Amino acid sequence: MQNLCVLGATGSIGLSTLDVVRRHPDKYNIVSLSAHTRVDAMYDLCVEFSPKTVVMVDEYCAEQLKLKLIAQDYHHIEVLAGTQALTDLASCPSIDTVMAAIVGASGLLPTLAAIKADKRVLLANKESLVTSGQIFIDALTASKAELLPIDSEHNAIFQSLPLGMQSKVGHGNIADYGISKILLTGSGGPFRETPLTEFDDITPDQACAHPNWDMGRKISVDSATMMNKGLELIEAKWLFNLAVDDIQVVLHPQSTIHSMVQYVDGSVIAQMGNPDMRTPIAHALSYPQRIESGVQPFDFFNCKNFEFSPADLNRYPNLKLAIDACRQGQGACTALNAANEIAVAAFLNTEIKFTEISVVNEAVMKHFYDVEIATIDDVIKLDSDARTFAKNTIKTLDVT
Repeated sequence: MQNLCVLGATGSIGLSTLDVVRRHPDKYNIVSLSAHTRVDAMYDLCVEFSPKTVVMVDEYCAEQLKLKLIAQDYHHIEVLAGTQALTDLASCPSIDTVMAAIVGASGLLPTLAAIKADKRVLLANKESLVTSGQIFIDALTASKAELLPIDSEHNAIFQSLPLGMQSKVGHGNIADYGISKILLTGSGGPFRETPLTEFDDITPDQACAHPNWDMGRKISVDSATMMNKGLELIEAKWLFNLAVDDIQVVLHPQSTIHSMVQYVDGSVIAQMGNPDMRTPIAHALSYPQRIESGVQPFDFFNCKNFEFSPADLNRYPNLKLAIDACRQGQGACTALNAANEIAVAAFLNTEIKFTEISVVNEAVMKHFYDVEIATIDDVIKLDSDARTFAKNTIKTLDVT
């Protein structure tokens, strides 16, 4: 029986995790959950899973949840508030496994806390590696923690690696295992064939209508701009100890092959399946065993054709920015991630155009690309400075 903490429990990854868990009540025990503001959704999870502790980052929402639970005689569930409580939750001694599914840079500190506390960490928060890179890997190396990737692409790469390489997350050497290249697949999002002349008129609802995956709005926009793929490229660099040129982005609109590993002997090993996040979640929860996830078996006789093409960087300027940032260094990556969170939020609030997300991101990255990053405090400061610069950049744009 694994004792689980699910950070970001009311988001899409968190809910998918809990769906897998409820299928295996003999294997997993939900000890703690966290969310930001979704009181009603968290209340329902408390009723079903009866966790010992719950953290709502927003203090008002924590108070509302506490009152709601007390009114229904759920006095045994402790409700805490704030970011420090989130970090304490991730490192609690009674926890074996932490699902790190908080979206954005706010997931960095609790994920690092889980690593330093020697937990099995299921990493769905790509920003932890994007924003802190070597610091995160050094903390992993110094700990007894086990890191397993949840992003469908990184989990696919992990499954396609030799067992020896799987045990060396963050510090393996692909040349030692006869690997020549990592093929990182992406659907291309909903605008893969949309004329570029129409991009200025793209609405938030259109950008959030992903053709294959059911995701939150921020991640859906990142998929539409392919910033998501760019952040995944940076994350892959750190997870598998790669150079930028070891990774090739491949557009695969069917999202059936989730990523591939190419070997020097000409072999290519791919991980395939229906586009459902419960597959990588179930894999990581049960690794090195396998459990039923609730995902329908892949039907080879009714599948679409497999299509592959290179990513057009003119169509996806955010992907180019991420590749450039990965080459430039940690300061550029941290600044780019912060800028993108602000720019996407502004787009979702109809404050800027779809095409201006990359304008904001590029301005911020160019301004901060050479900032030195040596500590977590450096990361936090740069993240804050980049967000402020991004907000000021947005004020200068003409969105009429």
